[in-house]
Amino acid sequence: MESHNRELHIGIVACSAEGAALCYRTICHEGARQLGPYEHPQLTMHSHALAAYMRCIDADDWAGVGELMLSSAHKLASAGADFLICPDNTIHQALAPILARSPLPWLHIADVVADEALARGYKRIGLTGTRWLVESEVYPERFAAHGLATVRPGLAARMEINRIIMDELVNGECKPAAIAYFQQTIAKMKDGGCDAVVLGCTEIPLIMNNGNSPLPTLDSTRLLARAALRHAIGQE
Repeated sequence: MESHNRELHIGIVACSAEGAALCYRTICHEGARQLGPYEHPQLTMHSHALAAYMRCIDADDWAGVGELMLSSAHKLASAGADFLICPDNTIHQALAPILARSPLPWLHIADVVADEALARGYKRIGLTGTRWLVESEVYPERFAAHGLATVRPGLAARMEINRIIMDELVNGECKPAAIAYFQQTIAKMKDGGCDAVVLGCTEIPLIMNNGNSPLPTLDSTRLLARAALRHAIGQE
C-alpha cells in the first residue's frame, strides 16, 4: 500500500464520545474516498472523561475546561500530531485563552462552519446546541466576522435541546420525540427568516440532517472532519 508520509498527523481533542466517534469515522471514511481504499492520514485522539469537563462547566469554570483541553493538546503533541481539532462546540469557548500556550495550532469549528455557510450563500443562520454553547459568543462572534447573522432559539427551546443532548444524545440514545422537537424548533427559525441551521452540538447529526430538517443543515461535526482531512492532505 502506498505511504502518505507527507500528510499531516491530525490530533483530536475529544470531549463527548458520540461526537468524537462520528468525527473520527468521517475522517477515515472520507480519507478512503479521496486517497484510496482504507487510506487516511494519521489520527490520534485523547479524551478526559466527560465528567471532568462537566464538573468544570457546572461550576462555570471555563479556565478549568481550557486546562483539560491543553492537557490533551500536550499529549497529542507528544504523540506526533501536527495540528488539533476539537469535535465539541461547547468547550470551544475555553479555547481562545489557551491558544498562546498550546503546543500546536488548532482548526476552529465555528470558522469551518462559517466558511461552509459563505460557500453555500447563507446569510441568517439558526444555532442549535447545548445551552452553554447557544448562550456563548462562540458562533455569533465568528459569524459576525464573516458578515453572517446568528439567531438563537428561545429560552424554553434552549433548555429542552440541552436536556435532549445531555440526557440522550451523548449517551447514544436517539428518540423520535427528540427529532420532532428539533424539527419544531428549526421550523420556527425558518419562519423567523433563517436560511440554514447549525447543528452546533457534535451529537445533533445523530438525529438531524438535510433529509428531516425544515432548513438546510450545517453539520459542524462532519464539516470539521472534512476540513481537518483537507488540511492534512494539503488541499487548503
